[in-house]
Amino acid sequence: MELTPRMIVAELDKYIVGQESAKKAVAIALRNRHRRRLLPPGLRDEVLPKNILMIGPTGVGKTEIARRLARLANAPFIKVEATKFTEVGYVGRDVDSIIRDLCEASIRMVKAQKMSQVYHKAEAMVEDRLLELLVPFPDRQGAINPLAALFGNIGFARQDDQESQETRARVQEQRAFMRERLRKGELEDMMVEVEVEDNSPPLVEVFSGAGIEELGINMQDVFGGILPKRKKKRKVMVRDARKILAQEEAQKMIDMDEVVAEAIARTEQDGIVFIDEIDKIAGREHGAGPDVSREGVQRDILPIVEGSTVVTKHGPVKTDHILFIAAGAFHVSKPSDLIPELQGRFPIRVELEPLTYKDFKRILTEPENALIRQYQALLATDGVEVVFNEDGIDELARIADQVNQETENIGARRLHTVMEKLLEDVSFNAPDVECRKVVIDRDYVRSRLEPVLRNRDLSGYIL
Repeated sequence: MELTPRMIVAELDKYIVGQESAKKAVAIALRNRHRRRLLPPGLRDEVLPKNILMIGPTGVGKTEIARRLARLANAPFIKVEATKFTEVGYVGRDVDSIIRDLCEASIRMVKAQKMSQVYHKAEAMVEDRLLELLVPFPDRQGAINPLAALFGNIGFARQDDQESQETRARVQEQRAFMRERLRKGELEDMMVEVEVEDNSPPLVEVFSGAGIEELGINMQDVFGGILPKRKKKRKVMVRDARKILAQEEAQKMIDMDEVVAEAIARTEQDGIVFIDEIDKIAGREHGAGPDVSREGVQRDILPIVEGSTVVTKHGPVKTDHILFIAAGAFHVSKPSDLIPELQGRFPIRVELEPLTYKDFKRILTEPENALIRQYQALLATDGVEVVFNEDGIDELARIADQVNQETENIGARRLHTVMEKLLEDVSFNAPDVECRKVVIDRDYVRSRLEPVLRNRDLSGYIL
């Protein structure tokens, strides 16, 4: 069932507090993709995605909204920093790498899905592979009768065949015995030697330079099947060998050409690119400097946002229907400082509100991945129960809000620094402490954080 905009917002509410306008905008953009698929082919190609520009301070949920949206849609997703491209030609990358990386992410996603569909079949074949490792046939190389080889085995085959049959029967008997033990789980800790692909990059790539790396070229791609795949041997327990061999068998069952074709189609139709820190490249400064001009980076980004074809090692990828979500704080610059062509490609503007004391309290308790639940689960692994009273949560939210107002406003990320400082002693002593229960109330929070808050200089460094 396709998600309605209301259902998308409800799902985002599970992880992100507030920011209703931004959630609404991305929900409509996602639903429009479904609507576009239902259009006649001629009209479908004419309907382009309405890219979104998110404006708001750091730590208010811009990235999280885009990431959660991609997970909901099961769409290829990539996050890039716009500032990375201000150093092209030095240590930066060219903008086409955005689409190449998105394509690679899509291939990994489709490959994982295809392998999961055949994984149960692959597991059925693993038992025979394990038995081959546990009870191998004796290596008869070097034991060949030289006279038999000289005369084409005339008069010698009978004795060799008899020995071979006896050996085969003995090995089969041993394998039957080991199969029973294997099924009972008695051999899980036994060590076996498995041969796996060596995926470490070849030495030539280390010196290849950024250009070749960007294109993803390596010796295996250049020479195709001429060069055999490099293998290496690993000694692992049977329980680990099961996973390695199952992955190997599942890989053999899928058609990589089909995977790549589907991944490219998914990249073109469902891909989502999140461009962060776009405000850092706004402006049209003049004059020479060590970096590529910000306006130059905007003009580089413009073609892929407008719609172009990017050549990857898997084939050409069209960017016409990829959804681009850009975000920035715009403290110093403003959206109108972007070049007009780029502004026009982000027609939907949403402003995210700074977080308040009430938002901090909700962030601590409401989301499914709430910070308090994370710390409680972490310390529970050491057998320590951490209980947060209502007044303790209130005080934590108040202090986070106060520090954001008095220093730099870093949004919800401030809660991480405050929580780390609050639970520093508990985390350190958890494995050795006798008291297995810690209650966090208002007095506890104040005793740990007030001394730091009173010293403004110290607070600026620690919180």
